[in-house]
Amino acid sequence: MHQIVLQENGTFHTHRGALSHDDLIGQPEGSVVTASSGTVYVALRPLLADYTLAMKRGATIVYPKDAAQILAYADIFPGARVLEAGAGSGALSCWLLRAVGPEGELVSFEARPDFAEIARENVRKYFGEVPAWWRLIPSELSARVALDPSRGTGAVYSRLHPDSEEADETQNAPSAGGGPDTMAPFAIGPDAGGHRGVRGVVPPGDNRFDRVVLDMLAPWENVAGAARALIPGGLICCYVATTTQLSRVVEELRAHGGFFEPAPWETLHRGWHVDGLAVRPDHRMIAHTGFLVTARRLADGVTAPARRRRPAKGAHAPADPMLAPADPMAKTAIVSGPLEQGIPRGDDPPYPPHVASGDGASGGTGDPGAPVTDDQA
Repeated sequence: MHQIVLQENGTFHTHRGALSHDDLIGQPEGSVVTASSGTVYVALRPLLADYTLAMKRGATIVYPKDAAQILAYADIFPGARVLEAGAGSGALSCWLLRAVGPEGELVSFEARPDFAEIARENVRKYFGEVPAWWRLIPSELSARVALDPSRGTGAVYSRLHPDSEEADETQNAPSAGGGPDTMAPFAIGPDAGGHRGVRGVVPPGDNRFDRVVLDMLAPWENVAGAARALIPGGLICCYVATTTQLSRVVEELRAHGGFFEPAPWETLHRGWHVDGLAVRPDHRMIAHTGFLVTARRLADGVTAPARRRRPAKGAHAPADPMLAPADPMAKTAIVSGPLEQGIPRGDDPPYPPHVASGDGASGGTGDPGAPVTDDQA
């Protein structure tokens, strides 16, 4: 597949011949053109998935299979306010901008100015211009800067400064029960006027975000900032590459206390070969690209409920096993080398420590206290 920008009197050269731009300009999508060598090509406008895979890269892009998961499981909806940290090359920014639409807003942070410039140019090329509902900030993530209404886009300004008469009507509207409107901000269910929106009931002037998407090296360092930027019921989505990053960000979300139990997963994409009766998986597939973690923001002042599932034995072992409390009945292992004392093994069934017998029957050294090495055991 080749992606080209058409120009009058232009020519695109490939190893299979040349294509004249004039043969394509003005033709409907799906037209068939022939190169100078006789090779046949089908001309189509690229999909966003095609564009992101071929765009200029600074940082590694979020692949379409992961971008699709983010849009679905982070519930990115039209009109949403989304905070993105780690714009990179702008691939995910394109997906988010198209999903939230002109009625929403995307605020993207990128720590490296060179990457931010690449992201801006990639987004401009796809949309034809820099969208008015996008704000790209070349700096480290800052919840204070992101929440500053004076630095918002035009789309968010109209939301944060509604018409005063309309605001008064909303505030003075009776509740469904006929009494005063006592519905809490971001309440579950319809608003005072009976409207059911995907954002819930949002008080006028609140400039917090519906979603936070973190694609960075150490997202756990920004969990507190994300919690500050999210509305109650909002969602944080983290994209990480390694299992150590995955473990740390999940544990940080749990330790923070302001999020419901995080959900981690990965997606593997495998195509299939279908030709008559020959139906089988493709020999190649897009396997691991990254892990995704989502968690919902709890209401202000609410503590996350305790986890019901009991952790696996040894999942939360002490950092230094030698510092664990001594238990004379605990299961032990004898190791060779400078550490010759037994290492506690948790609460396994007790049994006497195994040492060399010293009678030579098992290859012992004759010293009943000598450690057992691999070749002696």
